[in-house]
Amino acid sequence: MEPVRTCIGCRSRAPRSSLLRIVAGESELVVDETAVLPGRGAWLHPTDSCFQLALRKRAFGRALRVSGNLDASPLENRLNGTVITNE
Repeated sequence: MEPVRTCIGCRSRAPRSSLLRIVAGESELVVDETAVLPGRGAWLHPTDSCFQLALRKRAFGRALRVSGNLDASPLENRLNGTVITNE
């Protein structure tokens, strides 16, 4: 039986394998691909609609227990398929 987690955007329950684990980096949201990074994690469907819902509800700060603002642009770029290069 696969573990079940709750998406912080839409609040629906789903198998862990269908969700992304998000952790708080130094000042930004980081996708934890292997689900082994230390610290609290928040689970999110890899869709723009769930991402926007989570932002609107300010769910990232509450779920990760972080005060202050976290930069969500790396996560948003990943969900939209945008690749940023530092040249």
